[in-house]
Amino acid sequence: MREDFLHFVWRLRRFRLTELKTTTGQVIEIVHPGQHNHHAGPDFLDARIRIDGTLWAGNVEMHLRSSEWHAHKHQDDPNYNNVILHVVLEEDVIIRHTDGERIPCLDLRNYLPVGLAKQYLRLLNSEQWISCQQQLYTVPEITFNLWLDRLLVERLEERTEELAKRLDRNGGDWEETFYQSLAWGFGLKVNADPFLMLAESLPLKTLLRHKNSLPQIEALLFGQADLLEEDFTDDYPRQLQQEYRFLKQKYQLQPLSANHWKFMRMRPANFPSVRIAQWATLLFRTGQLFSKMLVAQNLREMENAFVVELSNYWQTHFRFDKASKKTTKTLGKASIHLLVINIIAPFIFLYGKKRGADIYQERALRLMEAVPAERNHILAEWKALGVNIKQAGQSQALLQLKNSYCNEKRCLDCAIGCSILKRNPDVMEEDVLYLPTWWLASAAEATSKEA
Repeated sequence: MREDFLHFVWRLRRFRLTELKTTTGQVIEIVHPGQHNHHAGPDFLDARIRIDGTLWAGNVEMHLRSSEWHAHKHQDDPNYNNVILHVVLEEDVIIRHTDGERIPCLDLRNYLPVGLAKQYLRLLNSEQWISCQQQLYTVPEITFNLWLDRLLVERLEERTEELAKRLDRNGGDWEETFYQSLAWGFGLKVNADPFLMLAESLPLKTLLRHKNSLPQIEALLFGQADLLEEDFTDDYPRQLQQEYRFLKQKYQLQPLSANHWKFMRMRPANFPSVRIAQWATLLFRTGQLFSKMLVAQNLREMENAFVVELSNYWQTHFRFDKASKKTTKTLGKASIHLLVINIIAPFIFLYGKKRGADIYQERALRLMEAVPAERNHILAEWKALGVNIKQAGQSQALLQLKNSYCNEKRCLDCAIGCSILKRNPDVMEEDVLYLPTWWLASAAEATSKEA
């Protein structure tokens, strides 16, 4: 058992409300439970509680054991001076305000329905892939779908936090920030960080000074990537090498180390050399990438913007000086869709949030719904449970659900978990719950770790 269970039953008043009394016998009437506080301070703010006929306005604090008040140092925090009721599962010590007055205490053990508590304990102690695996089918479809919609927004908001920090570091320059973020996406999982470092070492405005020359853009990118320091035999890399030496001096550039790049155990089409060549061609075709994404009317227009045809040299090479069978090496739709999911949609969402323009946030959500769902082991597990996943909005929401809620046992913060608990047929039975000593001990231990 965790403290969030108390928050749940108090917030929704899922306990017997008749004949409520404090541990000293005072009659309690809950006029208003207060507003759930997710920040520092008491658990519920601005509550209205009538105790022995006197209406009190203030805050409510909750613990599994009353002694946790001292364990959490609330006696030293002035934010707790206005606590009018202490809600616990066991009053093992008497708690007083700093002036010595005893804080009224409600022991919920005498009022909790057996069915609700047992259902919660089953969820909390489940060893299955998700706690509600056996009850998932009982959740109404509209509840499930609305929760996924909310989780998609939550995931986009989390994604934009780092983007917003990078935007601030770049002085509010959207194009520069998008260029760096898209570079990270271009590197895929293995070379994402080196790609970001490459973009940060070579400002977009420097590249745009050479927007009419693909060889110069490639020279800058490959040179900064430290991939032009060999004794080449092919004419093209030697040309880039010579070009970069001049540009390096001109712009006082400091290249990365070639050791950052990973080629091992990768498909040749995803070699960093090929991805950098694709990146260079994209920048050569469209310097102001973010502006183009903002005006794109649909997913197809975005896909078309990333269709790049590499130069003749790269059609017959995966690496410098190593000829191969001729291939076009265009970005596949799957790679473009990953960029849309991980970079473009979150960026458009952030733009709308910063500008106060809901149209862009809505466009980002619609964009996610237009992209096919990704494939990975987590989504495969959801499908095995019978969840139909058609588009990326759903798949991203399900990833958020698994990683941020199921793995953390946040059933009471989840609309699915709450739905299961609310629909429990035994939830309002009048029997009270017997809480064994071992259960309270384990609950206190879990709470101390969380604190």
